Amino acid sequence: MDYLVWVNGEFMPGSKATVSMRDRGLRAGDVVFDTSRTFNGKVFRLRDHLERLYRSLTYVRIDPGMTMDEMEELTLDVIQRNESIREPGDDYMITQIITRGEGGRVRHTTKPTVAIWIDPLDFPRYAPLFGEGAHAVIPKTRSYSSDQLDPKIKHYSRLNFVMAELEATDVDPEAFPILMDAQGNLTEGIGYNFFIVTEGVLRTPGDSTILQGVSRKVIFELAEQLGIPAVEEDLQPYDAYTADEVFLASTPYSILPVGRVDNRTISDEVPGPITRQLLAAWSELVGIDIVEQALSRAKVTAQAAG
Repeated sequence: MDYLVWVNGEFMPGSKATVSMRDRGLRAGDVVFDTSRTFNGKVFRLRDHLERLYRSLTYVRIDPGMTMDEMEELTLDVIQRNESIREPGDDYMITQIITRGEGGRVRHTTKPTVAIWIDPLDFPRYAPLFGEGAHAVIPKTRSYSSDQLDPKIKHYSRLNFVMAELEATDVDPEAFPILMDAQGNLTEGIGYNFFIVTEGVLRTPGDSTILQGVSRKVIFELAEQLGIPAVEEDLQPYDAYTADEVFLASTPYSILPVGRVDNRTISDEVPGPITRQLLAAWSELVGIDIVEQALSRAKVTAQAAG
């Protein structure tokens, strides 16, 4: 599907969108972004994502040339313009991308490049994992230290994520890497937060070495509503290997059960009871059965490919 996107003041099909080879986003990774998704064509928690985006922009000192309210209005306009081509039952991700613009040095840049981009959801990959569980692998590549680059910034300077994914796929081509920090504490994945459940308690790393995920925030809210105790604390590989349940949280799939960590089976029951509770509560929140949508759309994709 060639969705309509917005780049530097113009609407165009995604296939026609380009960026200059002199853009610092391409040349220096001088770029921040944020991604939300739709449920039944309606964007979920857009304001939370934009608030995080503008915190990132403030931190790296890029002025996008528009207020948060204007960015929100423009994002909603892009979504509305694409509603007529969205297939029934389908949804997508929508991303605001801002670079510092063209220039060899930070102080000598042109105006920022601003884009609002749409990507399809990878239902074929995620759908089977709701029932069988993903395979998480802990690679040797570490998360950036907060002394180097604060993990609260959502940016594209992520070669460490690339290396972590390469190392994880050496173990299993479909694996999801979970990185550690320099002290050996588990942190996050390449676009997702990491949770375990031990004796009914939801446990996840604190936010000093991870991105403050919007999906992570939603899980805390749902856990409170459901009466599930939740704590933020340092976790080591031992805690993952011996957990009762493990899952990932991210914008595309909301909650994804994990069945194995480093080829160690976590539980015979995937997803576990608390993971199921949280998935059901999230589905109720957005008015869509998250698992059923993934399975249905994966089937449509398979039929189209066949």
